[in-house]
Amino acid sequence: MLTSVQLKTFIPAKDYPLSQAFYTALGFTPGWQSDEMSYFSNGEHCAFLLQNFYVKEQADNFVMHLLVDDVEAWWANVHKENLTERFGIRTIAPEDQPWGVREFILFDPSGVLWRIGQEI
Repeated sequence: MLTSVQLKTFIPAKDYPLSQAFYTALGFTPGWQSDEMSYFSNGEHCAFLLQNFYVKEQADNFVMHLLVDDVEAWWANVHKENLTERFGIRTIAPEDQPWGVREFILFDPSGVLWRIGQEI
């Protein structure tokens, strides 16, 4: 039987220290770090690797979809941490989507698009 344990992606960072600070403020816990890569997680089964590597075309076409238990709490954290001003990012407020998810959108400091949502 084929089973999986976890799927991780490698997220590009244009400004590696800035992106590390951004993801910590967003709500991810930093794990091990090197000059080339950092491990971030939130909960037991949600993790990614931030890499000190950037190609604009890749970052501009990179999309992450994160399902959470409480999208309004995540949205409130975006404001509490003042992410828009601190990191110069764009956000779009939570909206109910026809596919059954209430989600908001943000672009990280490198241009990676995140859709953070909750099933409704």
